[in-house]
Amino acid sequence: MATVFKAAEKAVAKSNATSKTKDKRVNKQRVMLLSSRGITFRHRHLLTDLEGFLPHAKKDSKLDTKKNLHALNELADLNNCNNAIFFEVRKRQDLYLWMSKTPNGPSVKFHVQNLHTMDELKMTGNCLKGSRHVLSFDKNFDSAPHWSLLKELLAQVFNVPKGSRKSKPFIDHVLAFSIVDNRIWFRNYQIVEKNAENTPGFTTLDKGDVSLIEIGPRFCLTTIRIFEGSFGGPTVFENPEFVHPNFIRSSIRKDKLKKYQDRQGSMESRKLRLKDAEGQENELSNKRVFE
Repeated sequence: MATVFKAAEKAVAKSNATSKTKDKRVNKQRVMLLSSRGITFRHRHLLTDLEGFLPHAKKDSKLDTKKNLHALNELADLNNCNNAIFFEVRKRQDLYLWMSKTPNGPSVKFHVQNLHTMDELKMTGNCLKGSRHVLSFDKNFDSAPHWSLLKELLAQVFNVPKGSRKSKPFIDHVLAFSIVDNRIWFRNYQIVEKNAENTPGFTTLDKGDVSLIEIGPRFCLTTIRIFEGSFGGPTVFENPEFVHPNFIRSSIRKDKLKKYQDRQGSMESRKLRLKDAEGQENELSNKRVFE
């Protein structure tokens, strides 16, 4: 009887050991963060801010090429990541953000505008490093199919899995994604519960209320194109309202050139008017009388 009891005790201990070592996580998302050569300090600070509130992200070294982006799928596989965020910088001033589900896609290319990092803003909000966050999406994400696709992609990339590496079991901030003027606006807020210490005139009616304090960073994403594959492939959606920044700078230079041409033309016309106003010379003109 004792031997049977010992055998049963060993079997129970073995089953408990296997249940402890078994990974019960369902969401196993990991994100690879990297940038191209020629990145500026503001873009680098934004990359550091993203790494700060994405504890499941892994930062990689800069990519030397801007043409063969399919190599990012291999890098993500080597880093054991199934998502990728790539900062592509053009002319040291234009920032394009690639977001992809590696290795099969889909992927999207954004143009980043209105960029303000946490060092620039110096907001009063704060959160624990490595803590998890709540994702908040605008109701306009359900208005069109491409917005629904972007909502799912953003949710899988920015959602911190429970029990992931470097994450802490706390939820103390909110990532808000809003659609205004056909663009995605990003904000990061701290969740603060009202109490007598942080709320002047606190009453019992305010107990349990929650307020939001912005932390930063903040930026705006303009969708350029959505691809079926990872970093390429057939085009699923193309934004017809997107205007390339090179065209904008070219139009500004042309406007300045037009102002200069108009000014030169007005000066020439003034000289002609003055010459016509002098009239023809005769015997009583000043030049003839005082010679």
